[in-house]
Amino acid sequence: MRNLRVTPLRQSVDLPFATRCLEPNVHAPRENATIVMLARNSEVRGAIRSIESIERQFNRWFHYPIIFLNDVPWETAFIDALTPVASGEVKFDVIDNGMWGFPEWMDLGNAKAAVARQKGHLDDWKPSANKPSMFFNHPALKPYKWYWRVEPDVEFLCSITYDPFVMMSEAKKVYGYTMALWERGETAPSLFYQVTRYKEKLNIPSSDLWKSFIDASWAPFLVRPLLSWLRGRDSHGDGWNWCHYWSNFEIADMDWFRSKDYMGFFSMLDELGGFYFERWGDAPVHSLGAALLLQPEQIHWFEDIGYLHEVFQTCPANALGGQLPESSELGADSWDKEQPDGIGCRCQCSRSAIRPPATCSNALAQSLRAPKRAY
Repeated sequence: MRNLRVTPLRQSVDLPFATRCLEPNVHAPRENATIVMLARNSEVRGAIRSIESIERQFNRWFHYPIIFLNDVPWETAFIDALTPVASGEVKFDVIDNGMWGFPEWMDLGNAKAAVARQKGHLDDWKPSANKPSMFFNHPALKPYKWYWRVEPDVEFLCSITYDPFVMMSEAKKVYGYTMALWERGETAPSLFYQVTRYKEKLNIPSSDLWKSFIDASWAPFLVRPLLSWLRGRDSHGDGWNWCHYWSNFEIADMDWFRSKDYMGFFSMLDELGGFYFERWGDAPVHSLGAALLLQPEQIHWFEDIGYLHEVFQTCPANALGGQLPESSELGADSWDKEQPDGIGCRCQCSRSAIRPPATCSNALAQSLRAPKRAY
């Protein structure tokens, strides 16, 4: 009998890096890191919004470089608009078709039919879920160890007064996220099954991190193998809970993505063609890859960072007495009401955005946090 229950923690293996505002250490050594945005020329307004936000809330103190990647050459208007917004070095580069295009072996007709069955359209579906999963091997990123992924049209809702790259490195973290959501099952019906086949082939043990992604079957043992025909199930009938780290915000060690273990995992998925014939996204692939290959103590939940993307936000309450109103570095900003259990720094949460259900956040935090009151 397989034990798929997460072992209850007596002591947390991951906690917020800060639970109040800190005085930014503008002279401290930096990590070998960069901010990365994958965008198109048409997204110039959304790109400006995002970069202005991350500069205002973080990078005006730390001045990390920003790399913009596109699948076509950048237009002068985009370059001219974004360059003055950043406080650090700015680079504009192109992802070639080999990294972000359809492979030569793929039958476009079959792919179009498969995507249509998922209520999608091939014309506006680039296999970006596949190719950004490989962008860490882009020549522009090769010199860097750490990256922070930022998308157009996002907003950072709290001041980030510490260096997350330094904190990740010191804590020996590999992958950091801020929000966990459900994957749409119709976009990745066979992904979990294929990942578990790979796991069993290599005899990779089930860590508590892996178990936090599992919805164990309660069906009779003789019936469970039949459940493997359902999407999101393994050969034993146990299921994926469909939770994943929302990868439009991720801070990670690219040396792990470049490692033999991850590249072996990714190559297996690439050869199966699910990035094209299904719509496997980089969020579930990164998430299941981390669950498979990392340990809980290598994951960090940026619970203290307020973040808004599309209609969803995660935004902590502000720490009571922890807003440093006298700080000249932070300036005379306003912020939401401070709360006794708050951990945020000068957060201004959206009044209209939705806070996603805590189901996935709670599930994936099981292997990170010992049971305690919710922030």
